[in-house]
Amino acid sequence: MGSQTTAALQRQTLLWFVVAASQCVLALGCGPHYENAIEEFCLAKFRLDMQELDQRHWCSWEDTVELYGELTNCTFLVALKMECFWPNRLVDEFFIQVHKHYFHDCSLSGRLLKDPPNRILGPFIVSREKLNYSPDSTVDPNSGWWKKLYI
Repeated sequence: MGSQTTAALQRQTLLWFVVAASQCVLALGCGPHYENAIEEFCLAKFRLDMQELDQRHWCSWEDTVELYGELTNCTFLVALKMECFWPNRLVDEFFIQVHKHYFHDCSLSGRLLKDPPNRILGPFIVSREKLNYSPDSTVDPNSGWWKKLYI
């Protein structure tokens, strides 16, 4: 019984060693060489593409989605070619830097913050003003109208 336990423990230790070694190889393979490659191949093209795009459109998802997709795909293809795990810590840090540089002023939804068109906004303004100045807009708070909202 003791030899079976020892053999099982040895297999488990060997398995752990193989997994740890493979992770080290993946981590080492995706070091500075991978980082340099994605900056040279992927980021360089993205920079040129973003320079061609008017800076006022950087926060417009419709205008940047294709460029951003190409950048993402490029980092994946370089990782695949270099036999690196993807995504990885370097890719995360890379995209954090890209966002800090290009998208730091953008809203969380990725859309430009602006008023809706006048054809949509206008009726709300007119109806609100009409309610404010209409003699019928005064409501008696003692009438109990608000109780109907909670029933």
